[in-house]
This record gives sequence, C-alpha cells and structure tokens, in this order.
Amino acid sequence: MQFLAHLPLDIGVFAVFVCQNDPGLCDDRDATAGANRAFLLNDDLSPAAVPAEGTTRLGAVAALRVHPAGTPTEAPVLGRLGGEPDWIQDDETPDCPSCADRMAFTAELEEGYEFATKANFGGGGRGCIFSCQPCGEAAFLWQC
Repeated sequence: MQFLAHLPLDIGVFAVFVCQNDPGLCDDRDATAGANRAFLLNDDLSPAAVPAEGTTRLGAVAALRVHPAGTPTEAPVLGRLGGEPDWIQDDETPDCPSCADRMAFTAELEEGYEFATKANFGGGGRGCIFSCQPCGEAAFLWQC
C-alpha cells in the first residue's frame, strides 16, 4: 500500500493508505474491501529519527495545509474539511467496522494538479475520509 495523506485535525491525526497494485486489480474505490486503509491516531505522535546512513530523502511530495474558507490564497484548494461529501456517484458512506454506526464525513481530497504528486482517483475523482470518534476508527474511499 502507498501512503497518501497525513491530516492532523482536532480529533486526531489521520493517516491514509491506498492500494497501488500494478495492474490495478485491487478494489481501491471501496472503503471496506481492504485496498484502502485509514487510521485515526492520537495526536501525541513524534517524528522518527533520521537514519545516520542510507537514503533519507523522499521523492516528490505535496503538502496539505488547512486554509480557512473565505480567505484569499494563491495556492489551489484541493479539498475541504467537514460538512457533507460531494458525491460524484451514489452515497457510499461506510459503517464503522466496530460499532456498525454510519461514519462521519471528515475530509475530502481532490487529485491535485502536478503529475508527480497528484493522487490517482481515476481522473478527476475525489477521495473521502470518514471517522467514528467513539471507536477511534477511520475509513477512506474515492469516486470518479
């Protein structure tokens, strides 16, 4: 699985991973099929120590930043926090795997503009992060 996003929010830190099988035979649009995985972590995380030897640089990366609505920006806004999902197809809100309640919409991510750093959501798609705070569960799916 490939790391997709690290999103620190008031309720914790979300870490999102997606299947990058080549060819793409995994069911990576489904929040519960196992090809996506999101974690809701507590916010007392600390960065890992940088190794003294070996390759330590990342390839191309993009940075997600929280940007308040209604304020000017020069950078493109590639998603949103809270509210309701902007479904491209039918509503696919997942149920919590622990308590079976409908999960809360947390964030929406768009693909991006730079080839080297954009997510692959099927060309023009959107990814959605969901959470169940009482259970500490998170889920991710995308639609195009």
